[in-house]
Amino acid sequence: MHSDSSVAVHRAEQLTENRAEHGEGPVWDEATGQLHWVDMLAGDLLSMVPGGTVGRTKVGTVAAVARPVVGGGLVLALERGFALLRPGNETPESLPELWSDPSVRMNDGGCDALGRFYAGSMAYDESPGRGALWRLHGDLSTERVLDGVTISNGLVWTPDGGTAYYVDTPTRRIDRFDVTPGTGELHDRRPVVRIPNELGAPDGLTLDAAGCLWVALWQGGAVHRYSPEGELLTRVELPTPQVTACAFGGTDLDTLYITTSRQGIENREDPHAGALFHFDPDVRGNRVHPFRIEEDA
Repeated sequence: MHSDSSVAVHRAEQLTENRAEHGEGPVWDEATGQLHWVDMLAGDLLSMVPGGTVGRTKVGTVAAVARPVVGGGLVLALERGFALLRPGNETPESLPELWSDPSVRMNDGGCDALGRFYAGSMAYDESPGRGALWRLHGDLSTERVLDGVTISNGLVWTPDGGTAYYVDTPTRRIDRFDVTPGTGELHDRRPVVRIPNELGAPDGLTLDAAGCLWVALWQGGAVHRYSPEGELLTRVELPTPQVTACAFGGTDLDTLYITTSRQGIENREDPHAGALFHFDPDVRGNRVHPFRIEEDA
């Protein structure tokens, strides 16, 4: 792969100290000009204005994923359900738990073009098929939209909402769904990218303005950019193996922010694990779809 001259190889730069035990889920918040990400198993939301210090807010036992809300604030997936962090509040309002089994927790997710928030679950021990993909509507009702998932991970929609890309990590694939106009239902799932074992496992992902996919490679020490047809175009290398997720941010959405994990890694062995990294590609990202709360919810 390294010898393929058609693949551009770059290196990401470390932006923060190794602040997170298990950094995940970066997202740019246009309303506040901040990057948010999570220290997932610490239950903390991390926030930073580019160039500033990292703030940390305890939001639960697990902080799986956060997305901006129309009008301000954030919607969150916590250990076993959803929550809202209203503007100006430090403590989220938890919605009813979706399950009681303590061996299953939420993981990554995102919002569709209709303003609904999705988050997927997984078993703590990564048992096959015990996860699901859940959807939170604007009236704060919930439903399960996909079963039989093992490690529900990256999920992103195209700007027009017509296509969704999804990662169930042990499949070592990025799958594509077509999206029904109007209803937003996901259908016709099929693989777009297959990641060879030696390159790591696909984790979080994002789309750029050219329609290409950027995917973090867990145990692969890199982020890859793929064309919509699945061709590897760019490899961005990091000095730490457990790369978890990536997102475009900054005022012009021209910086790729990359989260990492130090789970199971001694600090003295790898001072980079758990840090936030950044890379400036020659392409911009898309504005993230926000969550839309119905007025009477």
